[in-house]
Amino acid sequence: MKFPQTHQLKDIASIIDAKFIGNENFPVEGINEIHRVEAGDIVFVDHPKYYDKALQSNATIVLINKEVDCPEGKALLISDDPFRDFVKIGQHFMAFEAATKQISDSAEIGEGTIIQPGAFIGNHVKIGKNCVIHSNVSINDYAIIGDNVIIRSGTVLGADAFYYKNRETGFDRLKSVGNVIIENNVEIGANCTIDRGVSASTIIGEGTIMDNLIQIGHDTIIGKKCLIASQVGIAGCVNVEDEVSIWGQVGITSGVTIGTKAVLLAQAGISKSLEGGKTYFGYPAEEARGLYKKMAVTELMVRDYRKK
Repeated sequence: MKFPQTHQLKDIASIIDAKFIGNENFPVEGINEIHRVEAGDIVFVDHPKYYDKALQSNATIVLINKEVDCPEGKALLISDDPFRDFVKIGQHFMAFEAATKQISDSAEIGEGTIIQPGAFIGNHVKIGKNCVIHSNVSINDYAIIGDNVIIRSGTVLGADAFYYKNRETGFDRLKSVGNVIIENNVEIGANCTIDRGVSASTIIGEGTIMDNLIQIGHDTIIGKKCLIASQVGIAGCVNVEDEVSIWGQVGITSGVTIGTKAVLLAQAGISKSLEGGKTYFGYPAEEARGLYKKMAVTELMVRDYRKK
């Protein structure tokens, strides 16, 4: 998430009452998670295991729970609870804004777009030309929809990320300040859920077609011209490249990449990144041709054993 304007390090430190290391006028442009950070962003880290990754990332401001050597060209914000303060910064610049109408006055809706009765269009949503938004669709704040998009009944765009910190008092939610972007010529089936990014965008690429009952997690990027069948579950921070086919009930763990033109057969379980141009099956998923051979050999061995 980028701030409306550039702020100084001392200003951000005052919001969370934190000590800082670096020039008090050091420029701060936004906040982001580790996998999407850019120069000018704040990233948070609260476990020694990930200190080096955060400090060496593209982020130039690190919100951290220990005083460490500050890398050249960067700044630190020292906090006893970086998770809490990351949320606090996000909410300072983009707090929840209650809706007052079914279609917000701040929404921008393109020429020729049809909004069916019962659809909800949130604050600052942008919808392109010649779209069809069916009844009982919810498009939450700051979502961006391209041209010629179809969204069928019951789908929700922009629910908060499933991202919690386990504390002694219960689960503490990381309040999302990202959004959802749907590019041109996308079709989304009924009762799908596409979560907003934690601090960046969840993106569905141009020409992708989605069936019913699909879950897309926060900050996931789906490429162009993908086909996704019913009951697929894709976790957060996944990168699905162009022209990938994902068949029914496939599950994909967080943080992996699915290569261009890969085919994931029904009920495959994806636990690691997969090369493009191949077909995968099983759990953990592996190349289908090799797995079928293994299954055939196993069956022959079983038959041979039973004859003895």
